[in-house]
Amino acid sequence: MTTGQPTQPLRRQFVKAAAGAGLLHWLPASAQAPQADELTGGDPLGSMQWPTLRKQYLGDAPMRFSDAVQVRGPAFADDAMNVPLLINARALDKVGGGVARIQVVVDRNPVRDVLTFTPHKALPMLAFRIRMEQASPVRAMVQTRDGQWHVGSTWVKASGGGCTVPGITRADGSWVKNLNQVQTKFFYNPVDGSRRLRLRVMHPMDTGLVAGIPAFHIEELRMVDAVGEVWWALALHEPVSENPLITLELPSQGGQGFRLLGRDNNGNRIDAEVVA
Repeated sequence: MTTGQPTQPLRRQFVKAAAGAGLLHWLPASAQAPQADELTGGDPLGSMQWPTLRKQYLGDAPMRFSDAVQVRGPAFADDAMNVPLLINARALDKVGGGVARIQVVVDRNPVRDVLTFTPHKALPMLAFRIRMEQASPVRAMVQTRDGQWHVGSTWVKASGGGCTVPGITRADGSWVKNLNQVQTKFFYNPVDGSRRLRLRVMHPMDTGLVAGIPAFHIEELRMVDAVGEVWWALALHEPVSENPLITLELPSQGGQGFRLLGRDNNGNRIDAEVVA
């Protein structure tokens, strides 16, 4: 009879069983080692959802976890229906031909897709608010024009239930009066030498996870100039918060006669002037 560490196959089974029971944090480091390599795909946040996310969104494309992609959120979100996030990939401006798109997902949300941002002429950074159903890693997966993916992540604890309760305007019925109305404002940003655009579109952004209320959300937004050139585009999904408030950074010069265009999943159009 031998003593000491269990054989590798038995050890893997033990770690997987402990993970399923939520007991990994009680295991010694030597027993936890296979988790990072075999269960989380090397994810620095140790999320067992990551291998599935990687396969679903990135396939076999080259990727790396990178500090060049900053994902900032609260350590604890008091309001799970309005969790503020800042995504900043400006450090990749001159890498691989620049940023082609930014995709944001939440590992443990019932709807993982949050949004996809195509900067075009905008800077590769934006701020917005989301719903979170529970504590979860939040990811920004940034693809540069050479096809390489750069992944930044943060962990946000949340009180929970943000995706499965109706928003304020849905509960009181006021959304009908101002559906798809747009508010915009430009600010000069002296730190970055850019123009900061803050916009709000009035919309209930229903997730479809509340009984009796089907999914009803903005699907796309884009800003075009007077000659029809697209400056940036967003594909939005259900976890974006009610009445989306979005902040973007644009170059300090260029463009005039801007318009915000878009639609929701019921075909309602968005068309508003953006005053520079």
